[in-house]
This record gives sequence, C-alpha cells and structure tokens, in this order.
Amino acid sequence: MTRDELRKRGEEMRARLGVDASEETVPGFADFTAEAVYGGVWARPGLPLRDRMVCTLSALSVLERPAELKPMVTAALDMGLTARNILEVFMQSGLYAGFGTTQAASAAAREVFEAKGVSVPDEPQRNDDNETVDARGRKLMGEIHGERGRQGYAAPDNPITGALFTAAVRYGYGELWFRPGLDNRQRMLCAVASFTVMSLEGQLRKFSQSALNVGLTRDEIVEAVIQTGPYGGFPRALNGLAILSEVF
Repeated sequence: MTRDELRKRGEEMRARLGVDASEETVPGFADFTAEAVYGGVWARPGLPLRDRMVCTLSALSVLERPAELKPMVTAALDMGLTARNILEVFMQSGLYAGFGTTQAASAAAREVFEAKGVSVPDEPQRNDDNETVDARGRKLMGEIHGERGRQGYAAPDNPITGALFTAAVRYGYGELWFRPGLDNRQRMLCAVASFTVMSLEGQLRKFSQSALNVGLTRDEIVEAVIQTGPYGGFPRALNGLAILSEVF
C-alpha cells in the first residue's frame, strides 16, 4: 500500500469516527495523523473496531486526556457502544490507574451524554455479603489466571501484599468484573491497554497470557497493544509488544 493509499484509508476512517481535523494546530498534523494514526493503526485488521475503541477509551482515561476523550466518546456512541459500556471502561481502567481517573473520564463523558441527550440508567446497590463476593472473586481469578493467580504479589502466604491484595480480590475480581456493561473479554482489553500505557510490565505479562482464557486471540492481544501507540506513545506500545513477543 502506498502512502497516498494509506492516507486515503486514514481519512476515511477518521471520517467514519467523526473526528474533526479542521482545527489544525501544527502544519501538516492532520495529514500526518490520517496516515500514521487512522490509516496505520485504526484501520489495521485483526481487531474489531469496537474493541479498538475500548482500548482507546481505556488509554485516554488512564492518561487523563479529556480533550481527546470527548470526541472518542461521541464516536463510541455513534458506533453502537452504550453510555454504560463507556462508563464501565472507565471503571475497569480505574482499578489499575486509580479511581480518580474514572471520575475525571466519566465527567468528560457525561458532558457528551448531556449534549447528545443520552441517559445513564441507575444501578441497584449490591448487597452480597463479603464471603460471597470473596468466593466469587477467587473463583474468577482462578479461571482467568490459573496458577499465575497465586504467584508474586498474589501469593496467598505473603502477609505484606495480602494486606491489600485481599481487597483487590474482593472489589476487583469479585465485584467489578461482575458489573453489567462489559463482558470479561472487553474488561481484559481494558486491562491490556491500561497496563501498556502505564508501562506496568509485570501486569501486562500476566494478563496477556490470561487474555487467552477469556476468548481473545494472540493477534487480538497484539492489536490491543498496538492500538494504544498513538495515545500512550509508540515507545510504550513497543515495550508492550516486546513483552508479548516473550510471552507468546
């Protein structure tokens, strides 16, 4: 594919996403991003467009980029993701980057929802007891990670990490992964994208292997990391791909 063909493909993808390139702040920037970002990354095969959006929303949420996030929220709604889908991406990514990022990203998204007249339904309060949530979390963690779910900071006999990891099992695996709005495959995409842009190598190594257990293929996991490149930077994405090359 020639550069002109790639640029044209990128312009078509940008138009499909509804991203405005009219206010160019750097000479030639719109032309460059048409080729490198929308033609070179967004239009790649190997990962459905909605999944690419999930990865992008995760990355922008973690990086706290509200200006970039708002047009992507609009694009996500236009491609069929619901408001709840989008907010759950921010919830899942907040587990890894801190829930302040959830608040900031959700506030930006709510501005878009309000402008487009999109409502978000309330969720009934969860009243499961701790024993139920803990058991559910341990079961899911075992299904996703296998033996890796009992290694490193997750080792059950580590009294220091256990002081926090017990809460991670309860509120992460036992609670958050069971919220409506995203399936486990989508939540895993959030994790892979978040760990890549935060350069959390140990977590990316662990979760990229576990992603195979929730229905993602190796090619899809690779594409999820590549998708973060324009947002978290190509070096972080390349470091993530280096980890995948070792894992796989």
